[in-house]
Amino acid sequence: MKKVYLLVVPFLLAACGQKGQQASTPVDDPINIMSFNIRYDNPGDSLNNWAYRKDRAARAIRFYEADIVGTQEVLHNQLEDLKQRLPEYEAIGVGREDGKEKGEYSALWYRKDRFTAQDSGWFWLSETPEVAGSKGWDGACERIATWAKLADKQTGKEYFVLNTHLDHVGVAARREGVKLVLDKVQELSGKLPVIVTGDFNAEPESGVIRQVTDETDPEHLTDARTVAELVYGPDWTFHDFGKVPYSERSRIDYVFVKNGLKVLKYGVLAETEGEAYLSDHAPVLVSVE
Repeated sequence: MKKVYLLVVPFLLAACGQKGQQASTPVDDPINIMSFNIRYDNPGDSLNNWAYRKDRAARAIRFYEADIVGTQEVLHNQLEDLKQRLPEYEAIGVGREDGKEKGEYSALWYRKDRFTAQDSGWFWLSETPEVAGSKGWDGACERIATWAKLADKQTGKEYFVLNTHLDHVGVAARREGVKLVLDKVQELSGKLPVIVTGDFNAEPESGVIRQVTDETDPEHLTDARTVAELVYGPDWTFHDFGKVPYSERSRIDYVFVKNGLKVLKYGVLAETEGEAYLSDHAPVLVSVE
């Protein structure tokens, strides 16, 4: 019996030591990323107005446990509404019309318990990207991009994240805006894993998206849907609160990745509560590691 005891004790100590070592090794948990055009607070939307959707939108972000959220069309009052309902998130961004609080934000959100922002900023999609409120090329509106370098608190790994909203009218504005975004990603991200979210107002077959994903261009990004291990939901994102016929709906909201991120899951969240919608766009949810 004594012999057995002497043999077992070292084994148990070794096993406990190994278990402790494994537990202390940082593990890369998947990152859940959402791109969400929340629709600006438009009084003409009647029962689809933000007043009736803000709680639902915030609950969706929390329910799907999004770690990083790129939002578009966010007016300042909507930003404050979401901050109140999502205290576990930090928001980055400014209003596109004055670089302060006027106009729509392309706000980036991240979970404060998981990430810290090492650096962040924004630029306008125009010939003068550092000039607040500048309108680019043939664009109908001022357009802005918001970016951040986020460090995972558990592993220390950094990620470069950018969120934007391309013009809905200007052809040159979309083309040149995409070129500027790709250049800025290259300039600012270094070799960090890259995540780009946004409403690009362009379908996958368009010249704009082909420009983003052109593999002959070293600055290109990859559409998460095309490389995901699991794809869920429809192949469209814009539905105008259900008014667009199914056969005419388009996918114009994206999550793009670069530099070694593996896409585990991709989904379009086209859910409703009866006839109540989250927005006139369906959010996109992607899980990467």
